[in-house]
Amino acid sequence: MRDPLHMIMYTSFILLTCAFFSKLWIEISGESPKDQVKRLRDQDMVIAGYRDSSMISVLNKYIPTAAAVGGMCVGLLTIFADFMGAIGSGSGILLAVNIIYGFFE
Repeated sequence: MRDPLHMIMYTSFILLTCAFFSKLWIEISGESPKDQVKRLRDQDMVIAGYRDSSMISVLNKYIPTAAAVGGMCVGLLTIFADFMGAIGSGSGILLAVNIIYGFFE
């Protein structure tokens, strides 16, 4: 830990970027709260005690937060791999695992 400022900047950049892209991904991929309410409505399902219009606000509390936390966990995994000196970068390892898992499916 020769340069703590560099470590803090690197860590915060990775965590914030991962959180941002994971929240962006739920909007692009069709997993947003609006899309989930539409999916629930198509299946004739409801959240007990809520109307369709208020279900979006309920899901807006949880889905973006869960996406951001999940993205930050991926970022922490990447940072940990980089700090431990894994062969290649942490993001490279993460990418390789996701590609291999995609082929496996």
